[in-house]
Amino acid sequence: MPSVDHRDVDRAVAESLRVLGPLASRDWRVRAGPLEWSCLRTAAHIAHDLLACAGQVTGRPDDAYLPFDLVVPPDASPRDLLRVVAACGGLLGSAVAAAGPDVRAWHYGPCDPAGFAAMGVAETLLHTHDITRGLDVPWLPPEPLCANVLGRLFPDAPPGDPAPVLPWCTGRAGLDGRPRRTSWTWDAALA
Repeated sequence: MPSVDHRDVDRAVAESLRVLGPLASRDWRVRAGPLEWSCLRTAAHIAHDLLACAGQVTGRPDDAYLPFDLVVPPDASPRDLLRVVAACGGLLGSAVAAAGPDVRAWHYGPCDPAGFAAMGVAETLLHTHDITRGLDVPWLPPEPLCANVLGRLFPDAPPGDPAPVLPWCTGRAGLDGRPRRTSWTWDAALA
């Protein structure tokens, strides 16, 4: 099983900020690619998921997600949201870096820090892709990060370039004659 760690979280967040930062002056009220959400709500969702993963790693619950939530004011600008993404990504990266390899927390079963790092990377890359599609900017996530995520969360992923395979695995696109998935889940919990 490929290992994903805090450096991957840091790289994914840095890439997201690199590609989305110059787009912060655009209208982010538009729909984020194939999602029903706006680009603004999608950016808030990235931050939420990064924070939720950090909370699980540090809180170590064994039966559910911790009962807390990230609240972003509705008038937050894209630039503000990107700062929140950076902060929450930093929290997840720090939590994963500080956690020992034997730490376990709940994600539909026991999950290790590498699993939470992989989920944070996946959420960041996929939703950055959704936002760029909504803003009509061509971008694919970096292949090495996609490959690590696929290896950790989608062991049954088809072979091929990891950048288009990851969106296919999550129902965002067709792939080499394969129909778009209508149902999917990732496998973060350890057996």
